[in-house]
This record gives sequence, structure tokens and C-alpha cells, in this order.
Amino acid sequence: MGCPRFAAHRGGAALWPENSLLAMRQALGLGAPLLELDVHLASDGGLAVIHDATLERTTDGAGRVADRTTAELRRARLRGPDGRLTDERVPMLDDVLALLSPSPADLLLEIKGPRVPALYERGPDGSVRAITGPRYEGLEERVLTALEAHGMVARTNVLAFNPAVLDRVRSLAPRVPTTLVIARKQVELAQGRPEETVDWACAAGATDVGLQHTLIDDAVVAAARRGGLRVGAWTVNEEDEMRRLATLGIDIITTDRPDLAARVLSRS
Repeated sequence: MGCPRFAAHRGGAALWPENSLLAMRQALGLGAPLLELDVHLASDGGLAVIHDATLERTTDGAGRVADRTTAELRRARLRGPDGRLTDERVPMLDDVLALLSPSPADLLLEIKGPRVPALYERGPDGSVRAITGPRYEGLEERVLTALEAHGMVARTNVLAFNPAVLDRVRSLAPRVPTTLVIARKQVELAQGRPEETVDWACAAGATDVGLQHTLIDDAVVAAARRGGLRVGAWTVNEEDEMRRLATLGIDIITTDRPDLAARVLSRS
């Protein structure tokens, strides 16, 4: 079984301003085989690389990303891991792709939404259905166009919590790998078992399942292999947990500490 690849989560959120060009550049310098980032839609159609739907937590700005223009977002200063403002600004997807394209690294690109992306509900017959939240209309098309322009389509896996987003991506670009991302809280609210997440990912047509790392055990990995899915874990910042997951034979470990992952996984 090969060693899992690691992805620098938001470029390395424990080390640098998250989703910043500085973080992406530094992660590439560490030899990260994958960068992970998030994309929201600006009011004028710009593709903003930022995790939250609002600006307050990670920038000196305020309000919803969807209510701001590209120019306004580019002026927003990013906060570092300690909460202090830096000189880094909110990048657009084109900025990151221009940096990433000449490198050997691949991309995990999470398409975000304006509100809660999905809940899972168990019906009277015991089956679980996804209740999907709203999408940004047209965001999937814009993301795929940007990836094509930078020659990154074949090097990108599109992630989403919302199965409707993955369905749209698959309809536009059937060959692009997709990951259904699932949190422990979603499983608990559905009164589900961790291995059931594989069924949810298969129902969404995903090629991968991306799970909060505490959900992953032997049974989950075995179920994923039976379903033909790759397994990713997020967000893993402790050495012992990286080693546990590597031993289970998962495919990708997403971490805020690409410096630690580079050391640990090279020895696994």
C-alpha cells in the first residue's frame, strides 16, 4: 500500500494566512503534492479564494463575499493564524492557478455555497437522503473555465459538501474527479454509521469521499474500496493521527501543517 499524499489545507492555515498566495507559495516550497483551497462567487462573477461566506473572520472586511466585487475583495487584508492583519490580500482563483500551473502539484478545489450546503435525513424506511442547500448559480461553469484556461483540468479534484454541486460539475465535465465532503456532525444528525458515508458518496456520483478524520476506520476504508472510491481525510494536524491514517491505507491527508506532513509521511 502506497503512502498517502498530503494536501496543504487552505495552503497551510496553521502556518500562514489561510487561502493566501503566500501560503500557496510556501506550501509548494515544502514540496506539497496537493494544494487545497475554497472558492466563493463575487457579486461581479469573480472567483474569490476564501473559505467563509463572510469576510469578518479572515479579513479586515465585513459582509458577504457574494455582495462584494472582485476589486473590493482584492483590497481586503487577510489575517494570519494569530488573528493579526497581514499585507496579504484575498486572491482570485486565476492568481492561484497561475502560481500552481508551472509546479508539479495538483489541486483540491472546494466549491462553496452561500449557506448550509447539505444535511442528511433518515426516513421511516431507514434510508438516508440528502437535503441540499443553495448553490451559486454558474459557479461550477466559471471554475471549470478557469481550470481549462490554466491547463489544470486534469490535475484538479473538485470537492463539495453539496451533492448538487458535484452533480453539476459531472454534467459539465464528466471526467473531472469529484469528492463528496462529509463531516462527523452530518453523520450524527442522520444517526448514521461512518461506513454509510460511502453510500452517500456513491449516490452523489463522486469518485472520492472526503471525511472528517475521526470518522475513518478499517470498516470505512473497506467499504470505500468495495465501492471503488478513494478516501481522503481532513483536517489532520497531529503526527500520531497522520500515521494511523497512513496505516489504514487512505489516499489523501489534508492538513493545516504541511511542514509536519512532509516529515511524517515521507517516513511512513
